[in-house]
Amino acid sequence: MAEQSQHVLSGYKVLDFSQYIAGPTVTRMMAEMGAEVIKVEMAPNGDQTRGMPYLKGNRSGYFIQQNLGKKSLCIDFRKEPGLSIIKELVARMDVVVENFGPGTMKRLGLGYDVVKSLNPKIVMCSISTFGQDGPLATQPGWDFIGACYSGVLDMVGEPGQTPVFPGLAVGDTSTGVHALAAIACALLYRERSGAGQHLDVSLLDSYFTYHDTAVHAYSLSGGQYLHRRFGRQHPLYTPIGIFEGRQHPICIMAPLDNQWAALCRAMGRPELAQDPRFATAVERVRNQAEAIAIVQRWLDSTPEDQAIAAMEANRVPAAPVLSAAEAMAHPHLRQRGTVRTVEDPVAGPVDLPGFPLRFSAFPKPLEVHAPLLGEHNVEVLASHLGYSEQRVRELEARGVLVSRNC
Repeated sequence: MAEQSQHVLSGYKVLDFSQYIAGPTVTRMMAEMGAEVIKVEMAPNGDQTRGMPYLKGNRSGYFIQQNLGKKSLCIDFRKEPGLSIIKELVARMDVVVENFGPGTMKRLGLGYDVVKSLNPKIVMCSISTFGQDGPLATQPGWDFIGACYSGVLDMVGEPGQTPVFPGLAVGDTSTGVHALAAIACALLYRERSGAGQHLDVSLLDSYFTYHDTAVHAYSLSGGQYLHRRFGRQHPLYTPIGIFEGRQHPICIMAPLDNQWAALCRAMGRPELAQDPRFATAVERVRNQAEAIAIVQRWLDSTPEDQAIAAMEANRVPAAPVLSAAEAMAHPHLRQRGTVRTVEDPVAGPVDLPGFPLRFSAFPKPLEVHAPLLGEHNVEVLASHLGYSEQRVRELEARGVLVSRNC
């Protein structure tokens, strides 16, 4: 793996206790920006996602994707001497990230009060489903549980039917990005004040901020307007919806008057822009069924590539709904590195989502791979605590540390 010394977070050191998606998203992004991320895995088996599908050669693609660029320290810190080693490392870190249930770190002897006493300048970020306090704080939860309590899941699906899952980890991943923003700002504050702090980032809080209309509309209408799942067509704007194309569903978003006029030109019916039924946004919503039917008839009668090309030529926001496989093969995503190929030491080449942030001072992404279990036991303890390789091997023989080629 290339040296991670030339990027925007080079020099920062992170102790990462997180698993699954939300926490690992934070630390993966920090690693890809040059931070040294030490992934603390509980011995003997490490991060539970190492066994999650899809597996190739007993190597988890799930684990690979979420842990690029990190160093693995596999240690039993539930008892001595593992806990003492972790405390020594805490004293040398800039950031600690954990996504255990609230109170778990305290029970392990690593609550914020302890961490702060060891390192007053440290930024500790605790990520959870419901937050560190409140009536739901101690309840177990995952991404979709947060989506339920936030009112977000109630908005996904067809009207009058049971809600459906979004099919990917929107909440977990976005919560990780929220946490990354909080950590970056806390580090900036520390540069000015010299003080660290404890960050409480929850999936539920993050999810609730995604409401762009529902909350204020319900409040301002005195409860008269309740924004719920509306299926393929947006109830407040026309056209914003999913239409049937010849090969793919097609998303068209042309709610503004000038965009509707452009869509009319693309359809070869420019006169519709002046039709009193559709001339304004209000009238288009009032006559939504007719407007949608006109667009759908055009798509039914036009080859998909021609319809897309006509909308592109007229600057109408529109796109075919691609499958993941089709998106992975799209030349735009490939050219920008939105899809990238990582060489894993066990699984071999694997396509993964690319790093989504671009920095003009660091135009080339770092070459990174996910660690083997305990791969960096010697490196981490030698470089940060001065341990000899022999001492590390002795700790491995006692089961305090573990390393395996997986």
